[in-house]
Amino acid sequence: MAQLAGQPILILPEGTQRYVGRDAQRMNILAARIIAETVRTTLGPKGMDKMLVDSLGDIVITNDGATILDEMDIQHPAAKMMVEVAKTQDKEAGDGTTTAVVIAGELLKKAEELLDQNIHPSIVIKGYMLAAEKAQEILDSIAKEVKPDDEEVLLKAAMTAITGKAAEEEREYLAKLAVEAVKLVAEEKDGKFKVDIDNIKFEKKEGGAVSDTKLIRGVVIDKEVVHPGMPKRVEKAKIALINDALEVKETETDAEIRITSPEQLQAFLEQEEKMLKEMVDKIKEVGANVVFVQKGIDDLAQHYLAKYGILAVRRVKKSDMEKLAKATGAKIVTNIRDLTPEDLGEAELVEERKVAGENMIFVEGCKNPKAVTILIRGGTEHVVDEVERALEDAVKVVKDILEDGKIIAGGGAAEIELSIKLDEYAKEVGGKEQLAIEAFAEALKVIPRTLAENAGLDPIETLVKVIAAHKEKGPTIGIDVYEGEPADMMERGVIEPVRVKKQAIKSASEAAIMILRIDDVIAAQKLEKEKEGEKGGGGSEDFSSSSDLD
Repeated sequence: MAQLAGQPILILPEGTQRYVGRDAQRMNILAARIIAETVRTTLGPKGMDKMLVDSLGDIVITNDGATILDEMDIQHPAAKMMVEVAKTQDKEAGDGTTTAVVIAGELLKKAEELLDQNIHPSIVIKGYMLAAEKAQEILDSIAKEVKPDDEEVLLKAAMTAITGKAAEEEREYLAKLAVEAVKLVAEEKDGKFKVDIDNIKFEKKEGGAVSDTKLIRGVVIDKEVVHPGMPKRVEKAKIALINDALEVKETETDAEIRITSPEQLQAFLEQEEKMLKEMVDKIKEVGANVVFVQKGIDDLAQHYLAKYGILAVRRVKKSDMEKLAKATGAKIVTNIRDLTPEDLGEAELVEERKVAGENMIFVEGCKNPKAVTILIRGGTEHVVDEVERALEDAVKVVKDILEDGKIIAGGGAAEIELSIKLDEYAKEVGGKEQLAIEAFAEALKVIPRTLAENAGLDPIETLVKVIAAHKEKGPTIGIDVYEGEPADMMERGVIEPVRVKKQAIKSASEAAIMILRIDDVIAAQKLEKEKEGEKGGGGSEDFSSSSDLD
């Protein structure tokens, strides 16, 4: 609203909220920091869990940063940007979601202190950009090369990712499964590894203990054999994958068939039967004894398949069909007439088994499976979900190391090293930007400090001890939260892929810079009708006054 010769001019509609300058910055920084504080207590092996209950009463218990923020119903726009940080971290690196969000929150806290000293946001942003760039260089310089066949390092990294989650008691066992699964699906091209995580399927079933979780060298499908007369177990399976229905197709156009005599009807039915029998004969002829069909199987076709002793499964998901093709070497055929013996895949065993009271089909013993399944077990639904999240993190961490071949010490060691080196760099840069780089360096100490806090240690005393030891003994010294003392993290097996740290710094600094750039927040009023959930597509009149802009 502005005044012109004493006459108020409305530019924005009534009910619009607007915050300008420092007010806007304060509000956004506060919202983002609240999000960071929320997940902060979950960091590290001694971190606590959060219980999230949605509007339907479904419960999620986890300490995975990305999951917590995803499940929370967040309204504030700046807070939503912090959720994006966690999501990006999860997609790019797979682990370190809490770290990224906590660093972003601390960067904003330090920036606010500088803004209170009347330092312009542009200077803070410039300093933060320089610091983030330098941090990437420092991380590269302290990262250690690792060979893809160094199983011990991969295991330690997977165990580090699982530590602190509900599955921690079985972390050695689960880490082994994660490493084996990734190695099976990894593809080597020109000495470089590529891993497609989608080729590792997680199938969850409650019941049993976490230690009953298994890696299947093949695919597990949550379906059952279609006909009781079919074999439930086929050894030395020859597998056909059909992306079609074993049914007589209806005509594409509306057609009408006029039948005038019982003989014609009989001939019609016999023809239908003959077509179905031909389809099944074709499957038998090429030598298949197991058939997975993406669509339906006619009752009569089921009867013939059972008669020939062929195990058949219908309505298999497209994604499962693709995994079956990768695991068994079979080709997915769209038309049964085109099926040849070369299109068949192989597996040692295809069997229907009862797991937790439900039938599932196990296709296992594949020669060189490029798709595998981890069947996750656990006492309750929440345990199974948390084991799945732990395994996903472990699998992604192993993937990062295989692809990049570089590791870094965990336990706050990397952040302390960055903090010390950035402090030195700040003095080289000089000017007002020096203050911003020093603030960035100070903000990174939030990770070791939080690790100490969450383990019930005195954060200041522990941090002073660790920094002193770190300066004396080198960049791999971090906090041993079990002993409460400085320790060499590489020796303790607390290892992370360098990608996790680089991405965390990148995402956190970019989010902080973006929030600092905002100096005006204009929020339109929520539509009344939308709030009440009324139909009738109304509510537009709330915004009608925006035509004043014309």
